[in-house]
Parts: sequence; structure tokens; C-alpha cells
Amino acid sequence: MRATRDERPAEFQIPIAGIRQIYNVADVERALEDHPAARNEMLAATYEKMRKLGGDRYLIKPSSPDALDSLYDDCPNFTEVIDDLKKALALAVSGNEPVSFTPMLLLGEPGIGKTHFAKCLSETLGTGYEFVGMSSLTAGWILSGASSQWTGSKAGKVASTLIHGDYANPVMVLDEVDKAGGDSRYDPMGALYGLLEHDTAKKFKDEFIEVDIDASQMLWVATANDERSLPEPILNRMNVYAVPRPDKAQAVMIATRLYRQILDEHAWGFDAEPPAEVLERLAGLPPRDMRKRLLAAFGNAKLDKRDSLRASDFDAQRLPQGKRSIGF
Repeated sequence: MRATRDERPAEFQIPIAGIRQIYNVADVERALEDHPAARNEMLAATYEKMRKLGGDRYLIKPSSPDALDSLYDDCPNFTEVIDDLKKALALAVSGNEPVSFTPMLLLGEPGIGKTHFAKCLSETLGTGYEFVGMSSLTAGWILSGASSQWTGSKAGKVASTLIHGDYANPVMVLDEVDKAGGDSRYDPMGALYGLLEHDTAKKFKDEFIEVDIDASQMLWVATANDERSLPEPILNRMNVYAVPRPDKAQAVMIATRLYRQILDEHAWGFDAEPPAEVLERLAGLPPRDMRKRLLAAFGNAKLDKRDSLRASDFDAQRLPQGKRSIGF
């Protein structure tokens, strides 16, 4: 495989640290011969895919701890988290090692940007990204696979991400981990006890594939609104951060960045900078709601044939002048 680098300024380039074997192709070939894979077409196809792709994946390392500095502007209420991540990156740079940090749990009220932060972190590190919505997770096999003896079984998210992805250390986001539920016999958190421990994750075995997979380099980010429902052994395996809602100045910073970002993506002809009254309205919203409300406001302005926003464009049911809603 040949490494490529994205077109970033030099200080943000993320070079390839090396190659890591996440599974042994010889083990896959033995499993294909020994396992009654012929009775499970999906399992046989998975083994063939693993054989074709090979077991080596890229390990990414940072070129500098400063590679994360852009996150201070994108996610200003995550300063404590970014500060700690920069320490981890400084150690990686010093030892010429791949990106690595202790699994983290981001705690905070809905809408403050926890999932957005995880995506920005993945993009900045350049290691790949996988999202698992834990609120809809009712069984542990979603993460760790289900036995091939079961009808409709398949590999879990962890194995699939490593097999089909390019990297050995992708960011794995477990969103709303406090809302995972289901039958206690198939604990959706069960797989994490081993996956969040570096030593046991080296020989992770997906129940569908039944071949040792090295998941020890995965970068884990979990989000939750409340940690009280989470098992203590899971919490003990993570660095837990209480993320605050952005203050007024931080909210203005986020709103300004989002306004510019949207206009950079479209040729709508609006003013390059948002008016003060618009920032005032946006700053009062949770970060998660800013984009959809801002897009609606842009639409309202265009309906009024304007290329600048007004605070009134954020009124939920606003219609252009001379238009009336239809009633029954």
C-alpha cells in the first residue's frame, strides 16, 4: 500500500507512522478450511474478503501536538479535552509513535457538540471514523459480532471497521452510551470490558469471524448525558470529561465559524460576515441547532429577496411579506 497525504498546510500534515498487522492471513485461511463456512455464505465471503485485503493496516502518527490547535476554534467548550489530547500527541511525536490516547467519555447536556467534536477530532488526526448510536443498541453482538450458527449473523462493528478500513487506529465513537439497553443476557456493554483494555484488545475475537483481531490501537470516544447508569468498570477504563455548554463568547465563536463555513460551501451571495444581531440570535442556541436554524434563516432571507440576514429571519414560522399560511 502507498500512503497519500491530504492537502493541508505543512504544520497539519499527518504522516504515516507505519504498518500494523491486525490479523494473520494464515489464520483466516485455516479458519476457511476448518470452519464449516460452506454452510454460511456470508462467513465464507468475509474470509475471502479478509484474505484479499490482507491483514496490514496503516498506523497514523501526528507530526506535531499543534495539529489539534484548530479544534480550539471549532469546539471552544472542549478546551480541557483538547489540552489533554495535546499531551498524548506530544508523547507520540517524541517517541515517533502512532496516535494513542486513553478512551474518553464526554459528558454533557444534549446539543452541546459532543458528537461534532468527535468527528472534528477524527478529521484532524486523519485516522478514519466510525459511529455507533448506542441508544438503538440492544445487544452486544452489534459491536462484537454474532455466532455464524445464527441465522442472519454477521461481523460486528469493530471487526468490520478494521477489516474494511485503511487504518489500525480509527476513531470509534459510541454515541449516547448511557442509553444502551436491551436483554441483560446480551449486554451491549459487554464487549467493551475487553476492547477498552489495551492488552486484551490485542486479541479481540469477533464471534462471527472467530479469528484474532488486534483492536488495541482503536481510539475510543464515548458520549453521554449522564454517567450514573454506566457500570463502574467501564468508567474506570475511561478519562471522563464534563463538557460545559458554550459560554456567550464561545457560542459567538462557533456561530461565526458555522456562518462562514456554510457560505464557503455555497454561492448564495450573502455578506461575508454575519451581522451582530444574527450572532446574538445564534449564540442563544445549542450548537447542534445552529446549522438548521441558520439554513432556515438563509432561506427566509432569499424568499424576501435579500442577500443579508436579519434577526427576524430566525422566527420559526416567518413567511415572506404578502404571503399567508393556509388554514382549515
